[in-house]
Amino acid sequence: MKILRESAVPSGATIVIDLGKTLSKVSLWDAGGTMLDRQVRPNVPLEVDGIRRLDAPATGKWLIETLASYAHAPVETIVPVGHGAGVVALVDEAMAFPPFDYEQPIPATMLAEYRAQRDPFAVTGSPALPDGLNFGSQLWWMERLAPEAMARATLLPWAQYWAWFLTGNAASEVTSLGCHSDLWCPHEADFSPMAKRLGWAERFAPLVRAGDTVGNLRPEIAAQTGLSQNVRVLAGLHDSNAALLAARGFAEIADNEATVLSTGTWFIGMRLPATPVNTADLPEARDCLVNVDVHGRAVPSARFMGGREIETLIEIDTRRVDIKPDQPALLAAVPEVLRAPRMVLPTLMRGFGPYPRGTFDWVNRPEDWYERRAAACLYAALVTDTALDLIGSTERLLVEGRFAEAEVFVRALAALRPDTAVYTANAHNDVSFGALRLIDPSLKPRGELVRVEPLDGDLDTYRNRWHAEIDAVSKRTAA
Repeated sequence: MKILRESAVPSGATIVIDLGKTLSKVSLWDAGGTMLDRQVRPNVPLEVDGIRRLDAPATGKWLIETLASYAHAPVETIVPVGHGAGVVALVDEAMAFPPFDYEQPIPATMLAEYRAQRDPFAVTGSPALPDGLNFGSQLWWMERLAPEAMARATLLPWAQYWAWFLTGNAASEVTSLGCHSDLWCPHEADFSPMAKRLGWAERFAPLVRAGDTVGNLRPEIAAQTGLSQNVRVLAGLHDSNAALLAARGFAEIADNEATVLSTGTWFIGMRLPATPVNTADLPEARDCLVNVDVHGRAVPSARFMGGREIETLIEIDTRRVDIKPDQPALLAAVPEVLRAPRMVLPTLMRGFGPYPRGTFDWVNRPEDWYERRAAACLYAALVTDTALDLIGSTERLLVEGRFAEAEVFVRALAALRPDTAVYTANAHNDVSFGALRLIDPSLKPRGELVRVEPLDGDLDTYRNRWHAEIDAVSKRTAA
């Protein structure tokens, strides 16, 4: 790893650790909001006793090594960011066992028992999700596997586990608790009735705000990394909420009616309504939910596993649809995809998204690699368009994350939603920049939003055919 010289980094530097589902990322920023360095590591699940888990030990080892590469930078603050479906049990100041991976299926009988305990969607804004995506279901299973440890455990969301890892101080925070966990009531700003009844609420570490300092680096971490013991660590937040906070730095978004579409393994549309909306009316069965922002406000949201679906469709790394040199060829493939028409029917990842029970199929599957990738992008745009309608998205849409550079996807979205101003911004560092704005909310993103030019072609006819094909499959399945 390269070592940055102290003279190359202005004072007041910040490190953001973004520990997502697919990738772990660490970035170094100066006080003015300029990223100075970024390091990335793919995450590999761990299996213990036949259960797929997050490999926290390996991630921690890599994190220490990476932080050490910034030993000569005058780092003042570290901000942890994490995905929203991880929960850690601490016993005797140590991790009791590696936390579950949210894609680990939960035994059917146990999941049925758990779902009998859940509060209604109108209370929590959490839909009933597959596997361990409601992390209350993870806790239910953990208690049956390790009842003695769980009875005396301190519970932490994934992002706040890393704050504890660095400082030894345990805290919880609302953007993580309010992310389809079943454990939080957004409109009451309190734990859910189920979380209180089952005794989980009292076992979570004390609640703090995302921007609160939970402590300074442990002496042993400072010694291992070479960073100062005076480095403070914030509580941190849920990754999609960090992207939301970054987006609010743009004047076009700020406090206006707008939606932010975060793209990665998950595509998550988060609406910032200009006036309050009744989130109880969201269609729970179509993967709509209520997130909670850093101020505790309810955020109507819809999602699907877009990055994973694209990866499955093209059978190669997801970045292959958004790398810059390929964009002209992908755009050139669109007319044939629309003409044939060549299209993908949902859903590749059953149980998720606005078509959770849909049956995946190709219509006129292309053999050409560019056409296949272009069709995958059009599919993602069509599913996104549906999901945005479900949350009442209107007026402005900011697409951020790694698929913001997939021109077929974003331009198709602009064509499908002609009454919405669709924008893109920096496609790589939005989550980390949002975390940085916890420290200085006045920071503005570098550069301006770019208005997306709608894709040429008859997207309306293509969309109508797509919906007709979905309806036909649904009727055949029901017959």
